[in-house]
Amino acid sequence: MNLRNMIMENPLLKDIQSEKEIIWINPDKTDFQAACKCAELTMKDVEDAEARLLRFAPFIMKCFPETNDRNGIIESVLTPIPKMQKLINEKYESGLTGRLLLKQDSHLAIAGSVKARGGIYEVLKHTEELALEHGLLTMEDNYEKLASEEARAFFKQYTIQVGSTGNLGMSIGIMSAAIGYDVVVHMSADAKQWKKDLLRSHGVTVVEYESDYSEAVKNGRRLSDGNPMSYFVDDENSRNLFLGYAVAAKRLVGQLEELQVKVDKEHPMFVYIPCGVGGAPGGISFGLKQVFQDAVHCFFVEPTQAPCMVVGMATGLNSEVSVQDIGLTGLTHADGLAVGRPSGFVGSIMKPHLSGEFTIRDAKLYDYMRDLLESEGIFLEPSACAAFQGPVKLMRSTETQAYLKKNNLTDCVESAVHIAWATGGSLVPLEVREEYKKIHLR
Repeated sequence: MNLRNMIMENPLLKDIQSEKEIIWINPDKTDFQAACKCAELTMKDVEDAEARLLRFAPFIMKCFPETNDRNGIIESVLTPIPKMQKLINEKYESGLTGRLLLKQDSHLAIAGSVKARGGIYEVLKHTEELALEHGLLTMEDNYEKLASEEARAFFKQYTIQVGSTGNLGMSIGIMSAAIGYDVVVHMSADAKQWKKDLLRSHGVTVVEYESDYSEAVKNGRRLSDGNPMSYFVDDENSRNLFLGYAVAAKRLVGQLEELQVKVDKEHPMFVYIPCGVGGAPGGISFGLKQVFQDAVHCFFVEPTQAPCMVVGMATGLNSEVSVQDIGLTGLTHADGLAVGRPSGFVGSIMKPHLSGEFTIRDAKLYDYMRDLLESEGIFLEPSACAAFQGPVKLMRSTETQAYLKKNNLTDCVESAVHIAWATGGSLVPLEVREEYKKIHLR
């Protein structure tokens, strides 16, 4: 069946094409044990990534003193937001029961976004491989020695390149520059000017494109492939990025315990994560499933003009289809989510794990941003506020009600915990924040 016929015969795709907000429940989701039988990655891979980040902690403290209070571990707080829950229940008649929390990856050290997880991890993994190969350190050494001038001079021979709409470029650029690499970030037209300026202030070369994210990635990959001393961070297909994100799940366990939040069959956890190409939400969700298994239910949220992951998964075409193929522009105020073609790797990994997806109009990004500021005094960049579409819609739609019933959740939803995963915002300049507050879209 060709794509045109697929759209004509699929009400969901017709709604997506018409820029309507949709809710998609993944028909391929299975129980955790069944999903594990053909899994490419396992908990062992997540634990390997966690151990590597611990080895680099002394180096991170040396280069980024703001991480000293966490002993070089880049981690964010998990914050109860009862006033926001009250507001969305009153303003949007959401009927959300249980407890609403905010995972503030928006405030992660160094890069101020969720990309500080995967992006920084991939740079560190490549750095460890080079350092071990060339005798700069052994696995038993204190990795702080990589902060020496000798080490910086060695890494200056090498180049790191990445294509980005903004936040991934910042995490890759800031960490790579700190290590000593020559860094090139290829940024799409959607990238905000302040993000480009910040990268340049760290000595990063920023190459700008008038086209979208996919073109920036394609050109960055081509230029990197032509340089034997260059390493390309591939957001579309990188297992290293994916595993860096997945480490978040193990750290969440202790934070939930501190808040006296139980997660099990009778106390389910719903997690809502903004989605662009899919690497960050896919990695986090994969990690959560490894830790909490069938007790966690993961949903992605995408802009109505760039819902690439839901289009890829709902059609089964994954990276073989783009939002432009079905008549959308891919243009959105959610710059970090402005991706036209999803990661096929993430789509295949998440096929048995993902609960479903919500899409959101750009106007609501700013509404939710102001709601959170008004109720809790917390600022997130607009794209991060996409996460609130899940809590607002979960109890109000026929699709999600059917999901709750099918998964025997109807009777225990009042005991649930809901986590809106905030993906960015703390590095947004004050003048840009003021501009965002004034934006009212129709």
